[in-house]
Amino acid sequence: MITFLVCIVLLIVGYFTYGKYVEKVFGEKEERPTPAYVNADGVDYVPMSTPKNSLIQLLNIAGVGPVFGPIAGALYGPVAFIWIVVGCIFAGAVHDYLTGMISIRNRGAHLPELASKFLGKYMRHIVNVFALLLLILVGTVFVSSPAMLLYNLMDAKFSIAIITFVIFAYYILATLLPVDKIIGRFYPFFGALLVISAVGVGIGLVVTGSPIPELSLKNMHPAALPIFPLIFFTITCGALSGFHATQSPIISRTTKNEKEGRKIFYGMMITEGIIAMIWAAAAMSLFGGYGGLNEMIAAGGPAAVVSEASILMLGSIGGTLAILGVIILPITSGDTAFRAARMIIADYFKFAQVKMLSRIWIAIPLFVISYGLTKIDFNILWRYFSWANQVTAVIALWVGAMYLFLSFKNHWIATVPAIFMTSMVFVYILFEPTMGFGLPLRASYVGGAVGAMVITALFFTHANKQRGTGFVLDEDVSTYKINA
Repeated sequence: MITFLVCIVLLIVGYFTYGKYVEKVFGEKEERPTPAYVNADGVDYVPMSTPKNSLIQLLNIAGVGPVFGPIAGALYGPVAFIWIVVGCIFAGAVHDYLTGMISIRNRGAHLPELASKFLGKYMRHIVNVFALLLLILVGTVFVSSPAMLLYNLMDAKFSIAIITFVIFAYYILATLLPVDKIIGRFYPFFGALLVISAVGVGIGLVVTGSPIPELSLKNMHPAALPIFPLIFFTITCGALSGFHATQSPIISRTTKNEKEGRKIFYGMMITEGIIAMIWAAAAMSLFGGYGGLNEMIAAGGPAAVVSEASILMLGSIGGTLAILGVIILPITSGDTAFRAARMIIADYFKFAQVKMLSRIWIAIPLFVISYGLTKIDFNILWRYFSWANQVTAVIALWVGAMYLFLSFKNHWIATVPAIFMTSMVFVYILFEPTMGFGLPLRASYVGGAVGAMVITALFFTHANKQRGTGFVLDEDVSTYKINA
C-alpha cells in the first residue's frame, strides 16, 4: 500500500506548501473586516470560530461525493488515486479557497453574483440556472442516498418513504432557521463523527494489510469505460467539485478573519481528499478485485459497498458508527444545498431574509420540486448532477482566474485547471450517450479542445478590456472601520 500512503502524505504536504503559495498569491488581509461583522443580521451573517467554521465547511462540501464517487471511480484502478491527489491540490482546493475568499471580499456573495461581476452581467442569469439546478439535484441526491443507507442499516424496519419524509423535515428546519441554531450547533459533533469513521476505515486498511493496488496507469474498469473524461465526472467531491462554490459563501458570511481562509477553505478540501483516498482504497482492496466491486455496486449501489467495507474493517459496532458517519455526510450537505438555494434566490430577487415568512415562500417550491425528483432513478440523477457540478466548477475557476488577472497576480493557478476542466466538460457532453450527443471519443476530444480554446480566448479578451479600467474588485468596507 505504498501508493496509498504516499498519496495521503502528498495531500498533507500540499496543504502546507501549495496551499501556502495560493494564500500568498491571493494576499489575505488580517485587518480587513469580514461580512460576518459588516453585514451582521443574526440569520446568515453570524461570526463563528475557526474550528466550528472548518467542520461546518467540511460537512457542507463533503456529501456522499468523497465516498460514493471514489467507490465508483475505484473501478478504473489506481489511476483514481492520481486524480484525487492532483485534482485536490491543484484544482479543488484552489477552487474552494478562491471562491471563499473572493466571496468574503464581496460581502459573502454567492457564485451567480460573483460571475456577474467578474465574467459579465449576462453570466449571472446563466450561473443562477446552473447553480439552482445543481443545488436542487444535490439536495435530492442527498435525500435518496442517506435514505437508502438508513433503510439498509435498520433492516427495512421503516419504509423508504417514512425515512425520506423525516430527512425532508430536517432539511426544512435547517433551511429556514438562523445558521447558528442548527448548523452551527450540531455540525461540529457530526464533523467529528465523520472524521473518526473515515480514519477508522483507513487505519483498518493499514492494520489488516489490505491489498491496496500500487500505482498503475492501466484502465481496470470491467466495462472498459474511458478514463478520460469519465473519471473527472465520477470522482468530483474529493478532487474538484463545483458544489463547493455554492457552499463556501455560507461560511464566508460567518468567518471572523481572512487569515482563517486557508484552514477553512483549502484545508477542508484537502481533508475531503483524504476521505476520498480512504474510500477509493477500501473499494479497490476488499471485494476480490474490480469484478467483485463492480458486482457489489450493480447489486446494491455504493451504499452497499459502504456498509460492507465498514463492517469488515471495524466490526459490527465500529462499522455501524462508520456507516452513521457516511449517512451524516449527505444529510449535512443536503440541508445546506437547500439553504444555499434559498440564499441565491433571495440575492437574485433582492428579497430580505430577516423575516421567517420571506424564507418560507422561497423554500417551499424548492422542496416540492425536490420531492418530485426523488421519484427519478438515482443513477440518472447522479449523472446529471455530475455534469452540472463540473460546469459550475469551471465557472468558479474562471471567476477566480479573472479576479487574480485583474489584481495583476499569478492567475495561472486558476486559469490552467479552468482550461483543462473546460475541455473535459465539452468532451463529456459530446461523448455521453444517454444525456449528451453520443459522438465517438476521438471526435469528442477534438470538440473539447476547440471548445476550451474558444472559452479561453473569450476570457482573455474580456479580461484585457477590464484591466486598467478602475474595475472595483472588492466591496468597500472603510465605512465600517470608521464606525467601529
